[in-house]
Formats: sequence, structure tokens, C-alpha cells
Amino acid sequence: MKKETRELSSDAYLEIPGDKYEPYIGKKEFLPEFTFRAIFTGVILGILFAAANAYIGLKVGLTVSASIPVAVMAVAIFRILGKGSILENNMVQTVGSAGESLAAGIIFTFPALIIWGMKPELTKIFVFSLLGGLLGVLFMIPLRSLLISRQHGRLPYPEGTACAEVLVAGDKGGIEAKTVFAGLGIGCLYEFLMNGLKLWNFRPSWDIPFYKGGKIIGEITPALLGVGYIIGPRISAIMLSGGALAWLVIIPLIMAVGENSTEPIYPADTLISQMSIKEIWHYYIRYIGAGAVAFGGLITLVRAIPTILETFKTGLTSICNKNKTDQLRTDRDLSMLVVIAGVVSIAICLWLVLSFWTATEIPIISNLLVALLMVIFSFFFVTVSSRIVGLIGSSSNPVSGMTITTLLLTSLVFSFMGWTSDAHMVIALSVGAVVCISIAIAGDTSQDLKTGFLLGATPWKQQIGEFIGVLTSAIFIGWIILRLHKGVGIGSEALPAPQATLMSLVVKGVISGELPWNFVIIGIFLAAIVELIGIRSLPFAVGVYLPLYLTTPIMVGGLLRYITERAKDDGVLKTRRENGILFSSGLIAGSALVGVGLALLASYSRTFVTMLEIGYMWMGSFHNVASLIIFTGLCLLLLRFVNKKR
Repeated sequence: MKKETRELSSDAYLEIPGDKYEPYIGKKEFLPEFTFRAIFTGVILGILFAAANAYIGLKVGLTVSASIPVAVMAVAIFRILGKGSILENNMVQTVGSAGESLAAGIIFTFPALIIWGMKPELTKIFVFSLLGGLLGVLFMIPLRSLLISRQHGRLPYPEGTACAEVLVAGDKGGIEAKTVFAGLGIGCLYEFLMNGLKLWNFRPSWDIPFYKGGKIIGEITPALLGVGYIIGPRISAIMLSGGALAWLVIIPLIMAVGENSTEPIYPADTLISQMSIKEIWHYYIRYIGAGAVAFGGLITLVRAIPTILETFKTGLTSICNKNKTDQLRTDRDLSMLVVIAGVVSIAICLWLVLSFWTATEIPIISNLLVALLMVIFSFFFVTVSSRIVGLIGSSSNPVSGMTITTLLLTSLVFSFMGWTSDAHMVIALSVGAVVCISIAIAGDTSQDLKTGFLLGATPWKQQIGEFIGVLTSAIFIGWIILRLHKGVGIGSEALPAPQATLMSLVVKGVISGELPWNFVIIGIFLAAIVELIGIRSLPFAVGVYLPLYLTTPIMVGGLLRYITERAKDDGVLKTRRENGILFSSGLIAGSALVGVGLALLASYSRTFVTMLEIGYMWMGSFHNVASLIIFTGLCLLLLRFVNKKR
């Protein structure tokens, strides 16, 4: 029987052999874990957070891990239903977080088809999402023992460890689910009043006097404030510096130099003197940002090469020598037979699916090459992703950099083989989609398995939970994306889909040979210079690529975290960090879910949404300053919850 005084062992944070670590639930203890209510609750929360993460990703090009808010909500729900075991709560977050990771992989790629003027088919989104997600889980299974157990302490897996702390606190009755639900409610209310009723301007802006092209602008939403708080001041500042360079230096410079130009500069067909700031960003800055992101992703991979080689070597050795006799419950993964059979089956499915859908564009035998590219790139980058998230966390996982690398290599292969039609671009994007989804799912699976390792969960049950989360979320995510497009418009200012736009530029530019390499190379050198001065270039590159109005509120959130975490007392610091992350997670979920809801309403009834938009009729006096005051009030609420005592 579990004692009430039990704590998460201090060895959870130390570098010791995994087989010496004593988890929260003993290795020979058995508690309810893989139960119907845990799976069902995880599925529902996974679909909700998949929708929220899809919305956030399409808006800002960034996604955040949902493991912690899902875990907190699981504890709260099971208190209502009848207290569940800590392993049941862990199963809920395992299944639920798979949904948000699947959404991250999908929204980075498939919306590119919409940007090209095509309509993705629900069936194709479901099939590629499911197969890519299953690959991500399968390839992670043989790596669990090496990365999670044998490198315990060396790879901290920050979100997995934080989630374990949350679940232990909930098991002891100490977790405050009210903080998450308060953030959820405030995020919902703020978003509805601002973007539903239009009571104030959601994107205030100020032109800089005597500085043509200079503009200060911010999209003051709860979601962006929460994202900034979670990713912290350093990454927020690096992102803002990239955005400031693009919008306050490069764009005004282009406008000043091009003021007297007599001919358009490719890829634009309009004189610079006749362009708006938005058009200059569209025709030039996006390509500079694309080059910077590509370089940042490649640098991340180069840094990871020693890790990759070590992982392959040790992983293959451990697989070959693994003796499964007399294994403890906490050491049992799904068998290698399941992994091998699953990967082979998925490879065959990819080949058959591609052959059925692309028989007129690519010969059947050539589709085998495409399917192999999907599997090989997935295997390679799953290993990279699983190791990287162990160091920097899932929210900072450079999924886009690895996906761009995949798309560049695939597009170059296609270009070399003479596959340059629109259909071939779609196929190349499909390769990137499968790989991107597998990368995102592998990162999430790694964090979940780390949480399970610290708590004493059964690995093979968690791995089946990941499969269920992938399947159920894949069923709904395509419909959510298409409804968002119909209601708001993917590629519009409301949902600019920055990552998918970037992927579309890379694929179309390389395969068609129309990529404006001059601007891409400028971006590459910008990122290289940033690396030379000792700053990680990937968040900087994302800042260059994103519109400035997205990075400014993120910086506000980062500053608030910096202010609140200056405490010297470790106990106070830990409480503030937990409060802030939980409340910010609620803000993100609430804001995103209302955004999704409004978009769904618009997709079904534009008249109803028009009736909601009453703010501009009677609140026209609300201007930029008033909007800023209201956003300041939201920031003060965040500070209040951060400083709340437990």
C-alpha cells in the first residue's frame, strides 16, 4: 500500500544508472493504469488540445507541450469521478498529449496545399497523419531503454520531469487545478470579448515618426502572452530580435533604397516605391527568413551528429544483446517483433497508398523510393528529436528545421529526377508531412516515457496509449483544419500559417527552380552571423520569418517570467514557476479553443458570426491605447496568479 508520505525520489534529478533508480510506484507494485476511463478521458482531452494546438500553430508557427495541463485536468476530473491512481492520471496525459503533437506535425505541412490553391482531402490527411504518427512511436520504442533509463540524469527531459512532479503533487492532494481552469476561463472570456464581440482592437499599432516603414505592432492575445511565459525570456528575446531586425531595419532599408527604383525586383512584379510594408514582407522578408530557418535547422542537426552516432551505436548494441527474461514491469517495452513488423507494414502501406494516389505521376516502382525516403528520414530524425527534447524540451524541439531539411533533400532528389509538376510538389510535401509528424510524436513520446519512468509506469502500456492517441486525433484533425480554413482562411492575417507557408516556398522554389536564392542566401548569412556571436540561430530565424505583431506579445510574456523568477528562495521560485506555467497553459488553451470555436461558427454560419461582431458599432471610441490598457490588465492577472501562495 502506498504511503501518504511518499515523495518523488531526489534521484529523479541525479545522474545515476536507470536500473538503480527507485520510482514513485515500486517496480513490483501494481496499480490501475490502462483503464477505460483513463483512455477515454485522454482521448477527449487529446482532441481538444489538438484543436487548440492546431489553431496556435497556424497563428504563430509555434506549438507548446500539452502534457502538464492535461495532467492537471486529469487529476481534477478523476477527483470528480472518484480518485484515480497516479498511473491512470499518467495514462491520461500520455494519450492526451499525443493529440497536440500530432496537430503540430500536421499544421506545419498540409496547409501548404491550401496556400498553393489546392484542397487537401480528409482521407489523405488521416492516412498520412496516422502512418507518420505510428512511425514516430514505433521508432522511439527501441530507444527508450537507452535514452530514458540508461541516460537518466544526463538527459533531463524537462517537460517529462515537470509533468511527473505535477502528478505526484496531485496524488498527494497538493496540485491546484484551479490555476489551470482560471487561466482557461480568463483566456476564453478575453478572446471572446476581443475577437468575438470585437470590443477592442486585437492588433494595436503605432507608426514610428520620421522613420518610413518603421512600425510598432502587437497582437495582444492571451495565447501569445502564455506562449511567451512558457518559452521564457531568453528564447522570447532572441525571437523578438529577429523580428525587430526584419521589421525595423531590413524593411525600412528596402523602402529607402528602393524608393527611386525604376524596375521591380524579383520575385515581386511591383515597384518597391509602390509597395506596402506587408507586401515587402511577403515578397522579400519571407525568403530571408526561410534561408535563416533552413540554416538554423541544419546547424542543429550538425551539432547533434555525435549524439546521433552514439545513439545508433549504443541502441543497436542494446537491441541485439537485450535479454528479456525476468524483466520487471517497469522495464517491459513492446517487443522488437512488433516494432519491426509495424515498420515494415507501414512502409508497405505508404508504398501502396502512394501508388494508388499517384499512379499517373510516378511509376509504381518509383513510389517505393518515395516510401523508403519517408521511413529512412523518419528513423533518422526520430532519433535526433528524441535526444534533443531530452535536453531542451518538446516546446523547443526544432521540428521545422528538421522538416525543412527533409523537404530540401527530397525536392533536390525530385528535381534531379525531372519530377517538377504540381503533382510532384504534393508528393514531396507528403514526404515532409510524414517525417514532420513522426518527429513531433517521437518528441512527445519521449517526454511521456520519461514521466512514466520517474513514476513507475509500465512502458508497453504507455506505448499502446500513444498509438490510441495518434489514431483518435488523426480522425479529427483534418476536419478541424478544413473547418478553420473555411471559417477564417488559412494563409490570411488571422491564420497566416507561417511554417506551412515556409514549407511551400521551399518545395515549390526548389522543384520549379524559381526560388529567389539571393534573399535565401541573405537569410543564411544572417543566421550564420548570429551563430558566430554565440546565439542559437533557430529561434532568431523564426523571429525573422514571423510578422512582428506575433513576437512582441510573446516577448511581454517572456519579460513577465523574468520578473517573477528573480526570487532567491528555491521554494518560492518553484511555486511561481508552477503557477505561471499552469496559468499560462490555461490562457493558451482557452484563447485557442475560443478561436477554434469562432472559426467553426464562421464556417457554418457567417450570418451568426456577423451578429456577434457588435463591438465596432458601439465601442468605436476604443483605440490603440485602450487596447493596450486592457492587455496590461491581463498581464497583471498573470502576475497575481504567479505570486499566489500554495
